[in-house]
Amino acid sequence: MIQALDLCKTYKLGEVSIAVLKDVNIAINQGEFVSLMGPSGSGKSTLLYLLGGLDKPTSGSITVKGRELSVMKDKEESEMRRREIGFVFQFYNLVPNLNLEENIMLPILLDGKNLKKYKSRLDEILELVGLADRRKHTPRELSGGQQQRVAIARALVNEPDIILADEPTGNLDSKAGTEILELFKKINKEKNKTIVQVTHSHEAAQYGTRLINVKDGRVWE
Repeated sequence: MIQALDLCKTYKLGEVSIAVLKDVNIAINQGEFVSLMGPSGSGKSTLLYLLGGLDKPTSGSITVKGRELSVMKDKEESEMRRREIGFVFQFYNLVPNLNLEENIMLPILLDGKNLKKYKSRLDEILELVGLADRRKHTPRELSGGQQQRVAIARALVNEPDIILADEPTGNLDSKAGTEILELFKKINKEKNKTIVQVTHSHEAAQYGTRLINVKDGRVWE
C-alpha cells in the first residue's frame, strides 16, 4: 500500500543542513494499523507528511498504491491526497463557523461533487463516529474528543484506503484519547482501512498492529 525506499529529508537553515530522515526504508501493507513512535524531534511527523505527499523528500522514493509520488504532476498528487488518503491532525483543523455536517463534507465540496449524493454516506459516518445527534453543532459547541471525531469523519468521507494521523490524541485527556484510539481500531478492523499514526506514547502505540520506532531520523522494528 505504501513503500519508502532510501528516503532522506534534509532542511537547510542558512548555511547549515539538518538531516531529519536518513535512508528510511519501510513498507506498509493493506489493512495494517501502524504506529510510528518516537520522541519529539525524531523525524516521525516528517516521515508521515512525506508518505502522504504533504512534503517532498530530498532523495529516495515513495510509492502509494503502486504510484510513485515523484513522477506525479501537482494536480495528480493533490487529487490523490484528497481522494485516496484521509488526514487527521492533533489540532483538528475544523472551520469554526461551519457546523459538523459542513465540516465533514468539505472534501466532497472541494472535489466538485454533488453533496446530495453523499447524504447516505454522511449518515453512515456520523453513526460510526457516534455524532449523529450533533450534526448541526459547530466546533465550539463540541468537546475536544468530539471535534477529533469530526476530523476523523471528514477524513473518511471520500472513502480513502489510507488514514494518516499525526498525534491524534496529543491534545486530548486520557479518556477522550482512549476513545479516539478505540475508534481507529474499529475503523481498521471493520472497514479494513490502512492506518498510520504518529505518537510518542507507548500506550497509544499499542493500539496498532505493528510498531515502527523512529529515532534520530532512522527507523527500526
